[in-house]
Amino acid sequence: MVDILNVSKRFGDLEVLKDITIHIADREIYGIIGQSGAGKSTLLRCINGLEDYQSGEIVVNGVKVNKKDEKALHELQRTMGMIFQNFNLLERLDVYDNVALPMKFWGIDTKTPEAKEKIEGLVRMVGLEEKLHARPRELSGGQKQRVAIARALVLDPKILLCDEATSALDPAITRGILDLLQQINKELGITIIVVTHQMEVVKQICRRVAFIKDGRVLAEGRPEELFVKPEKDVKKFLQSDSNLLPAEGINIQLFFTDKTDEPIITMMARELNINFSICWGKLEDFRSSVYGSLVINVKEEDRDNVLAYLNRVGVAWEVL
Repeated sequence: MVDILNVSKRFGDLEVLKDITIHIADREIYGIIGQSGAGKSTLLRCINGLEDYQSGEIVVNGVKVNKKDEKALHELQRTMGMIFQNFNLLERLDVYDNVALPMKFWGIDTKTPEAKEKIEGLVRMVGLEEKLHARPRELSGGQKQRVAIARALVLDPKILLCDEATSALDPAITRGILDLLQQINKELGITIIVVTHQMEVVKQICRRVAFIKDGRVLAEGRPEELFVKPEKDVKKFLQSDSNLLPAEGINIQLFFTDKTDEPIITMMARELNINFSICWGKLEDFRSSVYGSLVINVKEEDRDNVLAYLNRVGVAWEVL
């Protein structure tokens, strides 16, 4: 669906994307996460041709993104919808006409029965049928974003690009928008690429995620792999190394999935006949699957026995 191959981009002497390679599958919800200034939004704008890149290749639906071929790029852009943090609605237009804007841009008559059915159907899908003729000033932030989503879908895109689409919304409204994106992905079969710095976004809806720092992809995989057992740079981004741990003894972090249904900690204490302290633990919800981690502190002399036991019962671990 989307192949990004060794892509690099500069703004003058500043290299903002450095040899980026990512493959995004058809119908996938894919996340791109990192701090502000990491290059996430620039990469998204390269995918839809709003920005050019100096080297490498981006191929979308078998077509190379190439700003030099304006006609081909224009047709390709029609297959990609995009939503932004600030909604980009026109205040003088009501919900119906805001959703209809891309049709008007492409010269499609928005007053025909077919167009009317299409627009009103999308407004229903995003849950705003009662706001069809409301102006943006009459809508909440979440409702405005729902209008923007309907507008992005009006030309039947194959890909939906989301650039920090929930950053301006509170957590409850964010969850509703993410549920809507999952519905769109499932019912319409649209590939969704989400750029965000919000952990909760990628945990709730993304099947895979790339972590970008200083224009480079430092880690890629399933969210639960990256965030439950993070690498050094991801751990720093999550600030998960800020937990205060005992200076004495050995601190061991254990990683669990929702398939773990045995009382492993209790069983270990009984079998090894040892005492240890539980320092902290947490549970994370990834697309309705629960993953967690637990840090225990054991005596130095118990280290080898504990690690051997964890290996035997198949529990992933890391000495901190």
